[in-house]
Amino acid sequence: MGWSFRKSINFGPVRVNVSKSGIGYSVGGGGFRTGVRAGGRRYTRVTIPGTGISYQPTGKSSAGCMIWFVMFAGFFAFFY
Repeated sequence: MGWSFRKSINFGPVRVNVSKSGIGYSVGGGGFRTGVRAGGRRYTRVTIPGTGISYQPTGKSSAGCMIWFVMFAGFFAFFY
């Protein structure tokens, strides 16, 4: 196993990740995060805060990103 390096810098809801693979970024908070990895691959992750339980869809389709975003934005707008 080789050496690895990763550093995250937060600017409010925006997170910039610097690693030996390059620079990636993500946006989100409160259980939802979407972004682009250093290699250019998009991802979306949904978590239940405080539990360590998360879901990250697999596959090449990023169409689900917008569906998750709208669903969670509506959920948090309704309850907060």
